[in-house]
Parts: sequence; structure tokens; C-alpha cells
Amino acid sequence: MKSGNAPASRPGFQPGYAPRRRPSPAYGRGVGGDSSLGTSIMLPLTTAYPALQSLRALLSGFAQIFLQQHPGCGLLVLLAILVGAPELLAGALLGGLTSTLVAQRRGYPPADIAIGLYGYNGILLGLLLSLKLPWTPLLPVLIVTSAGLSSLLLAPWMQRMRQQGWLPAFTFPFVLLGWLLLALTAQLQWPTDTPPAPPGMPELNAPQLLLAVLRGLGQVIFLDSPLAGLCLLLGLRLADGRAAFWALLGSSGGLALAITQGWPDEGALAGLFGYNASLAAIALAQVHRNPLAPAAGILLALILQPGFSAVGLPALTMPFILTCWLIRAGAQSWQRAVKDSTPTG
Repeated sequence: MKSGNAPASRPGFQPGYAPRRRPSPAYGRGVGGDSSLGTSIMLPLTTAYPALQSLRALLSGFAQIFLQQHPGCGLLVLLAILVGAPELLAGALLGGLTSTLVAQRRGYPPADIAIGLYGYNGILLGLLLSLKLPWTPLLPVLIVTSAGLSSLLLAPWMQRMRQQGWLPAFTFPFVLLGWLLLALTAQLQWPTDTPPAPPGMPELNAPQLLLAVLRGLGQVIFLDSPLAGLCLLLGLRLADGRAAFWALLGSSGGLALAITQGWPDEGALAGLFGYNASLAAIALAQVHRNPLAPAAGILLALILQPGFSAVGLPALTMPFILTCWLIRAGAQSWQRAVKDSTPTG
């Protein structure tokens, strides 16, 4: 995403204690839903330690970018930003703190806040704006405003999802606000930070392909550093080994399809065709034990991604969102058709 194609607790369960690898009955148990499948290494914190509670919520928000609620995973996401693009870290922290604080002030469900559901959109907006704009007095204003709005958008969406069966939001508040902010900066011709041009085209060999797969994980948070991608992979492995496996498979699938279809090698080796496929695979693998569902999600995300360039929109994480929406809608339609065709007598 770095080159512009940028990206409640279940009843009866305590936040942060969703069981490892237990299938979830509905989409969105991580980002934009109830909870995620990562297990927590941190014990529940009592109200005697509000600062530690806030820290845990913030770390869980970083983990929720990858549909996990594991604070340790969130810490490794933070480390990935620190090693991959430390200049983006302040914006990420400001965005996550703002969106979480707005949720607290608005009185949104404490369990949702505790597992980071009101952190990840603000973090992504802080990363995007820090990537695209130089640090001026205007930048923190934009981060705070957009991060706060992301929580205001997410809360009613989650309420309707739980009460009326809406599709999960995932990172849609980030995508919507990101598109608006990028359009605004272009319209007003604000100065933007231009990432340095990549070095010459490297040779396509096994080490370069492996590094490209790791970059595909990093591009979820606008990082093209293989070391950052490795940190993210370790974080996913800590939270849920199955999620780490499918993330790798998604990034590898994106790289393979890009090369075989003759898409730009520079983008392929930078991981730009892997991050949406990775997210789709993680999300679908949480719900479906049959590997066909996440495999189909990888393919669909890769098919959808080039369409955004064709209409002049940065993809961000919208291909991942559309993929999960389409597969869930298709599954629901199939279930209704089977139910209607089943004899009741």
C-alpha cells in the first residue's frame, strides 16, 4: 500500500479470552465485529489499573488490524512500524489513542473498547496521513478528527450488525475516510510526502520472492520492509498459528498471480498485490474450517484489486472488505436456498 494503492465480546466470554483456533459463528469477530480468535497472554486488568487497561486496549487495536485481539500481537505490530517506518509511529499512536478515547467518552461498550475494536481504524488513518502528508501543525488535527469520526461511524454499524444482521464493517470507516482525505489533499493541492523511488528492479530469485511475501504482510500497514513483515508474521503466530499460515498463503498467492499475469514486477516484489489477499484469507479462515473459503477469498481479492486503479481510487483495504462481504452474502443466499428447498412435512 505504500505506493498509493494503500490499505463485543461473545456472550459468555471475557474479552481477550477467545479460544485459539475455535471457529467463529459469524464474520467480523475481529475487525468490525465481536472479537477475534487470538488468545490473550495478559490477564484481565481490574479497574485499579486504568492506565494498564488503556495500554492493553491500544495494543489490541494494533492487533485488530490483522483481526486478532492479542495484546502481544499488537506489540509486535508496533515493533514492525518502529523498524519499518519509525516516522509513521507517532501518527499511528495518535490515531489509536484518539479513536479509543472517543469511544470511551461516548460510552460505547467497554468490552468492545478493551479488545481494540475502536482502535484499529484510527491507527490506520494515522498511518495513512503520516505517510502522505508532512508533519505540520495541520497533520495532527487531521489525524485526531478522522480517527474520532471513525469511532462515530463504527459504533452504529456494529449495533446494526448485531441487531439487524448487517455485514461487518471491517476497515470500512478507514477506507471511506481515507478516500475523502486523499481526495481533499489532492483537491487543495497540499504538499505531500513522496516515498523515495525504489532501487533498480531486483532479479527474480528465491530470496527476493521470499522477501516479497514478507513485504506483502507489511503493506497492510504501509510498510515495504521484509523485517517489518517478519515481525507481523511472528505477531500473528503468537495470536493464532492458523492466521499466520493463511496470511503467508495470501501474500504468496498475490505474488504468484501478479508475476504470472505480467503485472508490474516492481509492485509485485513490493508486496502490493499480497496484503488484501492476506487479510481476506485471515478473515475467512476464522469462520470457515473448509480451506476452500479462504482460498476463494485470496483469488477474489486479487481479482478485485486492479479494478480500483481502473477507476482512479486507491485500493487501500477495500478489496479485502468486498471479498468478505461477497462471500458472506453468497453463503447466506445459499443457506436460504437450501432451507427453502427442504421439505417441511
